[in-house]
Amino acid sequence: MKQESKTQPQVLIVGAGPAGLALAIELGQRDIPCLLIERNDRVGYAPRAKTTNVRTREHMRRWGIADALRAASPLGLDYPSNVVFCTRLNGPRLASIENAMYCAPGKNPLYSEHAQWIPQYSVEEVMRAHVQTLPSVELRFSCELALFEQGANGVVAQVKDLGSGDSFEVACRYLVGADGARSTVRAAIGARLEGTYGLSRNYNVVFRAPGLAQAHRHGPAIMYWQINGDVPSLIGPMDSGDKWFFMPTQLREGQKLDAEDAPDLIRRATGLDGLEVEVLSTDEWVASRLIADKYADRRVFLVGDACHLHPPFGGYGMNMGVADGVDLGWKIAAVLQGWGGPALLDSYEKERRPVHDMVMDEAVANHSVLGNQLWQEGLEDATEAGEQMRREVGSRIQVAKMREFNTLGVVLGYRYEDSPMIVPDGSEAPVLDFLNYIPSARPGALAPHAWLHDGSSLYDHFGQGFTLLASHDADAAALAQAQEAARAAGVPLTVIQPQERVLKQLYGARYTLIRPDQHVAWRADAWPADGLGLLKHITGQAG
Repeated sequence: MKQESKTQPQVLIVGAGPAGLALAIELGQRDIPCLLIERNDRVGYAPRAKTTNVRTREHMRRWGIADALRAASPLGLDYPSNVVFCTRLNGPRLASIENAMYCAPGKNPLYSEHAQWIPQYSVEEVMRAHVQTLPSVELRFSCELALFEQGANGVVAQVKDLGSGDSFEVACRYLVGADGARSTVRAAIGARLEGTYGLSRNYNVVFRAPGLAQAHRHGPAIMYWQINGDVPSLIGPMDSGDKWFFMPTQLREGQKLDAEDAPDLIRRATGLDGLEVEVLSTDEWVASRLIADKYADRRVFLVGDACHLHPPFGGYGMNMGVADGVDLGWKIAAVLQGWGGPALLDSYEKERRPVHDMVMDEAVANHSVLGNQLWQEGLEDATEAGEQMRREVGSRIQVAKMREFNTLGVVLGYRYEDSPMIVPDGSEAPVLDFLNYIPSARPGALAPHAWLHDGSSLYDHFGQGFTLLASHDADAAALAQAQEAARAAGVPLTVIQPQERVLKQLYGARYTLIRPDQHVAWRADAWPADGLGLLKHITGQAG
């Protein structure tokens, strides 16, 4: 017996994790009918991601849900986002890093939204609630993709309802696999993960421990690195109700950690012998560096963990998946709405793959310096030699782990400079540095952020399509020409001309074209004679 989908979707999204939800939001806010299917219920899963970084939060601001995510923070926004390194929770402190990941509230000139320490399942709940307000998006759980076939004009998929056992057919224009590390869609298009599997074996344990926050002397933090020769591990608060996570790192081959063994291991790791521990879940995971040899096959695409996997150190994984959904989402919408050409979809992999490679290298570098590597025999000795060793290890931590917790240069500094949808201007590229983010309006870079004199973010004035940012002294005739070219190309264009003179210096040009994802596509001091050709180029219509 066959059922029909309630919608007539133009896009079928397989997987309702953060990457699939981001894609659905990008499409749904542009009124593109899509069906989002998920085989699991996405409730109660132990999160591996706990950091929503500043770039992802900026997307949420653009979607109108940044405040909702802020309100969902289980520990409260004022909870200090510090990372403490100690031998054990009941042992001496070695080092600490304050405001890790830039979670501290308050305005920063470099970005419009601070990061947030929040479990992934809470992030998904906020995103899912927003998706369900979008009339053009249908979300169905307990459904899995059975098979699909591609044709010249679309994709026909068979979807199985796991609850009823029935199946239904979905005819759509595009299909996107956001279905994770074991992606059915990736296998179906013949894509292979390449790289290094098994950098380490690890466990993520979620447990409840009443009074744990008060049982040690290190004060509140989002994460405690326990560096000892017994159980090198990470531990930290995850949610309200005394819910914590515990992650022993680089376990021996064959070593297992089940719910019965975990409490004793947590007590050994922390040194808190009388700690009451209720294990809620245990989840084994393997750290790898893997990337798909292709991200697409004609009308089928991959996003998130379906096309890249790396160690979680640095908090990049979920955030990269969201960025994938954003990049692909506005491009599919542009093509379906008629103002984007085929080359626009071809640019998805060309833009995202270099970013994935860069971020994966950062994650692997972070993974190479864990508590296992920082431990030295005698580190816990209550002697003068032990104290000297702790000072030396603390100094090493401050240098080595800055790369993991102070990463604005990676989070905001990535660029699409080699994209065919970008028009180079011949300017020199800023040096990429994991720590120091240098705002640049060089084409391909993220549009530099600024707070305007009325208190709003410059980003708040960007349109859902392309935005032409004009300096205070821009020519009115040139702006009219730009709007006429946009009408001729069918490209949605918002023209803004803030009067803050600093913006001309910040952007280095009188005119800047900014894409829907807030990356710069073109800039110059004069609107070109062939403005229509420019707009067709950056939207993939040329040729």
